[in-house]
Amino acid sequence: AGGHGVRHRGARAGGGRAAEHRAAHGARVLRARRHRGGRGEPGAAGTMALARRPQGGDGASGRWGSSRGGGSHGGRMGVSGGRGFRSTVYGGPLGIKDGPYGQGSSCRNQGLFQGPARAPRALVTGLMWLQQREAAGALRHTCEQGEGQPRYGWLQHDGDAFGAQEIRERGLLLRTEFLKRPGGEHGGDWSWRITALPDPGTGTDTDALLSLFFYVATDGQGTLQPHVEDGARLASVTGSTEELGSFNISFLKPTTETGAEPKYASYHYLDAASPGLHLLTELVRGSLSNAELAAHAAAFERRFEDTFGLARKGFAPAQQRFAQAALSNLLGGVGYFHGRSVLQAEHAEEPVLSAEAELLTAVPSRSFFPRGFLWDEGFHQLLVARWDAALSRDVLAHWLDLMTAEGWIPREQILGEEARARVPPEFVVQRSGSANPPTLFLALQQLLAADAAPLPYLQRLYPRLRAWFHWLNSTQAGALPTAFRWRGRDAPHERLLNPKTLPSGLDDYPRASHPSADERHLDLRCWMALAARVMGDVAERLGEPAEPYRHTQRQLGDNALLERLHWAERLGAFADYGNHSEAVALERRPARADPAAPPQLVRVVRRAPRPQFVDALGYVSLFPLLLQLLQPDSPRLPLLLDALRSEQHLWTPFGLRSLSRASPLYMQRNTEHDPPYWRGPVWVNVNYLALRALQHYAAQAGPQRARAARLYAELRDNLVGNLFRQYRDSGYLWEHYSDSTGRGQGSHPFTGWSALVVLAMAEQY
Repeated sequence: AGGHGVRHRGARAGGGRAAEHRAAHGARVLRARRHRGGRGEPGAAGTMALARRPQGGDGASGRWGSSRGGGSHGGRMGVSGGRGFRSTVYGGPLGIKDGPYGQGSSCRNQGLFQGPARAPRALVTGLMWLQQREAAGALRHTCEQGEGQPRYGWLQHDGDAFGAQEIRERGLLLRTEFLKRPGGEHGGDWSWRITALPDPGTGTDTDALLSLFFYVATDGQGTLQPHVEDGARLASVTGSTEELGSFNISFLKPTTETGAEPKYASYHYLDAASPGLHLLTELVRGSLSNAELAAHAAAFERRFEDTFGLARKGFAPAQQRFAQAALSNLLGGVGYFHGRSVLQAEHAEEPVLSAEAELLTAVPSRSFFPRGFLWDEGFHQLLVARWDAALSRDVLAHWLDLMTAEGWIPREQILGEEARARVPPEFVVQRSGSANPPTLFLALQQLLAADAAPLPYLQRLYPRLRAWFHWLNSTQAGALPTAFRWRGRDAPHERLLNPKTLPSGLDDYPRASHPSADERHLDLRCWMALAARVMGDVAERLGEPAEPYRHTQRQLGDNALLERLHWAERLGAFADYGNHSEAVALERRPARADPAAPPQLVRVVRRAPRPQFVDALGYVSLFPLLLQLLQPDSPRLPLLLDALRSEQHLWTPFGLRSLSRASPLYMQRNTEHDPPYWRGPVWVNVNYLALRALQHYAAQAGPQRARAARLYAELRDNLVGNLFRQYRDSGYLWEHYSDSTGRGQGSHPFTGWSALVVLAMAEQY
């Protein structure tokens, strides 16, 4: 398609710093204009909107660029300024020098298309669109999911200077592309191009007008000055922001694919105030060289093959494109967040706002989980680090910079009002006693193995790693030596079949029916064994005392002690231990408060609980295998492999299910309105750990070596094959997959840890 383009060059820092307040204090200033084109004509891009009837063969395209200053953005320590939390003693942020993301990338990930913004008060840019049909059309802006929502995803994204995304909705195909050219004092130029075309093969009416709305805004500071031609066409915007200094954005005129001007065009421009980017939708209700884009696309494909080698492994081109899209969507979901969290100390009466913090992180799902999750991030970085170790180091440093002086890292990072607007109120407050699986140690272990963690970097990280390990080891300790217990389980309630354990990351996975201080949680014990091992590795590299960590590693890796605490003979597997009753169910009973109300599902305990192992065979049972704690000649290893391969228990044609079909809580709802989550579906992150473990045992001398190799090959084929089929049919990676049909379920697109399928295809563990 031809190019209407917008170029932005970062000018020398300087100029006015006076904030432009066009409405209430702190309001973003929105400048937008609108462009209409006639039937069959290409459209426009820039701070405007376009309306056209998409026709085959041509499209609307445009470009724009942005640049911003460099500098250090290692992140600030996540320290609250209110009651219940002490200030940090670590002397400020890690200050790790920025990698490529220091100059910006697609770092605002809540919108379907937004410009680079890795700074607390950055210049904000983005795109909305509206298909104008007889019925009222929906103005599209942010990533959502549900019936009738656009299908979208990155096709290619190198995590730095190039990306191509496709968005499909009701017969419309929008392609967004960006390109960065380094240089200058503020990172260089950014170019964007938007192409609008009919989506071939949909059979949808293509005569509907399409309006594209592009916006430029400042975040409560800085200046914007429009430059308008002929009383309507916005030719450029100049201004300044704190981070960028003076800048210029130029909008080239729209063209057809032949370079000619459109026959019909009218332009409209809007200058207004918005109280926040998350309310922008309500307020609104050059030529970029094809050869240059093609060169970057080819370079991406070469780098992808050099890194993962899927063509050499015999994967078909369609499967390679699937893997490229999985990686690209993970990288395209890396976002920069800034603001305050809502934190509550264990014994405080009320939550408080933390100090301002910033975070560079991937997100599980741009539509449903557009924020940072601690245990997800360790899995994300297993893939990111293979592609860009510098970016992975930067992300890990940001997360560790969120640590309080006690060594606690809040498990969900909901920073600022924009992020809180997307989160149900009950999940906003982060409580200081609650941990999360320390999967960042998995990512750090991989960096160490690849010799991609330089000593100066480790020296900066080490005090925080030490504090985090100490916090976990002390606050999550169990009643017995070497036992551990997740704090923060739900309190017993008549509506809950089994109180959830959200801090574990496995949410509704069955635990002891009656929470108590005597519980022993197997998965947490295994996570601590991994953490101790990695801490020992880091300490040895730095010349720090490593023996305390090695001692803990030996204790937690002692197979005989592990069996005494967690082997359930009757279950034939490892298990949690606690005050538990197997005879618990949800039954409909008359409402106590209002007998006239419909009967409600309430928990009924038919047999009193007693201290015993929990009768749940599933993912938790596999953790000694998943994290490779079992010796290759362990007599328990063949029993775990039996359970893993049994179709009655965990094996499916689509991957390992999360809970045995023989478990009393298999696919059982936890409340009337809370469907099963970790009680049967197939999850990619745990299947990746299983593949990693099976490959490990297949390489170790022992009686299960050959069997582990066979199971590895079967499981890999099942998992990869199903994810590819579901992507081919739906266009998405999913949060989890049905254990009975293989169909994708939950939030989508979910290109967080589900993107680990790329490493499974590449056999990189």
